[in-house]
Amino acid sequence: MSLQAKITEEIKNAMRAKDTVALESLRAVKSAILLAQTESGAKEELSEDEEIKILQRLVKQRKDSAAIYTEQGRADLAQPEIDQAAVIEKFLPAQLSESEIEVIVEKIISENNLGGMANMGKVMGLASQKMAGQADGKTISAVVKRLLA
Repeated sequence: MSLQAKITEEIKNAMRAKDTVALESLRAVKSAILLAQTESGAKEELSEDEEIKILQRLVKQRKDSAAIYTEQGRADLAQPEIDQAAVIEKFLPAQLSESEIEVIVEKIISENNLGGMANMGKVMGLASQKMAGQADGKTISAVVKRLLA
């Protein structure tokens, strides 16, 4: 079952359950997928990697918005954003823990003989490619900095 079909089914379930937070979140995902499919030069079907990138972008947008609202003392606006991010995250692959990320980054560093902060860009590129969809960039970056320092 494609992501789009899963989203459509979940929209129906959210409508039946009258779950407005899930409904808003799922409609945003469906809208982003349809937008990506209709962009000029886009293929009919998105690849799994493209779908994951869309989901990650939507989760990041919501988390960033929640952080801004929290900084401004607007918990009433931050909570719906956090709730929506949680709904969207259900469709992402399981996230790696920091220790698992550390093991993968150490392996990348040793296999490619990359040491020192001068190689951070190379390590980040390889790590981001290997862990696409399984870890966010901030966490990967923090682990890479710590290991290369």
